[in-house]
Amino acid sequence: MSSKRTSDLAYEAKLAVETQIYKDVPDIHILPPIFHYWSDKYLRPMLEEYEINNFDHFFAKYFMESAKACDDNKPAFISIGAGNCETEVRVAKLIRDNGHTDFVIECLEMNPSMLQRGREMAEREGVSQNLDFNQADFNKWKSTKRYTGVMANQSLHHVLNLEGLFDEIKESLKPLGYFITHDMIGRNGHQRWPEALKEVHRFWKELPPEYRYNRQLNRHEELYDNWDCSIEGFEGVRAQDILPLLLERFDFHLFIGFANVVDVFIDRGFGHNFNADQEWDRAFVDQLHAFDEQALKAGLFTPTHMVAVMTTQPCSQHLYSRGLSPEWSVRKLG
Repeated sequence: MSSKRTSDLAYEAKLAVETQIYKDVPDIHILPPIFHYWSDKYLRPMLEEYEINNFDHFFAKYFMESAKACDDNKPAFISIGAGNCETEVRVAKLIRDNGHTDFVIECLEMNPSMLQRGREMAEREGVSQNLDFNQADFNKWKSTKRYTGVMANQSLHHVLNLEGLFDEIKESLKPLGYFITHDMIGRNGHQRWPEALKEVHRFWKELPPEYRYNRQLNRHEELYDNWDCSIEGFEGVRAQDILPLLLERFDFHLFIGFANVVDVFIDRGFGHNFNADQEWDRAFVDQLHAFDEQALKAGLFTPTHMVAVMTTQPCSQHLYSRGLSPEWSVRKLG
């Protein structure tokens, strides 16, 4: 069997797994209460510095700014990897609340079950005229129109053909339009790089035994297992390549890079073990965040998340949260 045929079969197998994983998941963004404690206390102020109230507002704000910059009275937007389209529905409502009704957000998604949930939600929420639904594989997507703005919400870390997707976005985005994203940019498979893993293990020793139970894999981990979650599907399949490839193609108007070690403790795997109402739990997360911030600013390791607004043309203004530029946030160690 040819290597290309083998590769195609491997891709189709991973695609089937990915489709099945999310087939019956009505809300893919459910996170533990301890995550919300951390995000409200630390992430929210990073957003508010740039007059962003929350992530729905983030996408709506820059879609509207993109339409203004392009002088577009009937903007066509697209969301890459829209999933259940719940964010897109809320963004459409926010844009309408600001007095704009003549726009369309195209929801590009490969999973038909998720798109159907999006259609039903758009109908219930009264924005079906502002959303279009396109079932397609973003690894093979070819645009047939020019877009006023492009968004990608927690979808880029599922993309295998990043080069092809980013080239297509750059080609289809109007010259003054924005490419807007909130995504994960750490090591592939959401693993920790060695320098961060060392610190995870150091903090791990402080956890009570009952906090070391992995709720996703249903197992106790006496020592944190640096598990590669891209093995079966596309979760984090090329996360570490996202930022370098974007830097080759776009200029960053806004960049907020954040978190690393804290991810392990507040995400779905172990975050549900924490009680956000308990003083010890909150203090432990405070300690993790303070450590991350110090290490990121010192360049000891790089952020695992980003919020970014990009253009195809050089920007007149660059807004970099806490002075962390996208270039600084690319891992340079061997």
